[in-house]
Amino acid sequence: MGTIKNVLREELNNSLQMEKDYLRELAKLPKGSLIKKKVKGHEYFYVISRENGKVKFRYKGKLSPVEIKRYKDVKFYRTKYRGYLSKLRKQIKFLRSSLRGKQSV
Repeated sequence: MGTIKNVLREELNNSLQMEKDYLRELAKLPKGSLIKKKVKGHEYFYVISRENGKVKFRYKGKLSPVEIKRYKDVKFYRTKYRGYLSKLRKQIKFLRSSLRGKQSV
């Protein structure tokens, strides 16, 4: 009778560990997004981010295509990890509510 609850507990523990791993990976990524501004026909790049609730622009100047690609990759991975976290947190919520239930599972 308790075996299904054990499986759910184990899955909950795995999900909580995965959540920590995703948060750790997100923390490794540099903050902000790269934007391009055109000034008098020349392109300049800035990194835009939030600091203490305020939007900050940090001037990066002219960037090579390799650096631009690196910022695009970071944005891709940040979006990917946030999507994973969203799904995982829904799963954690479901598992916790299932384990709390009064009826036997």
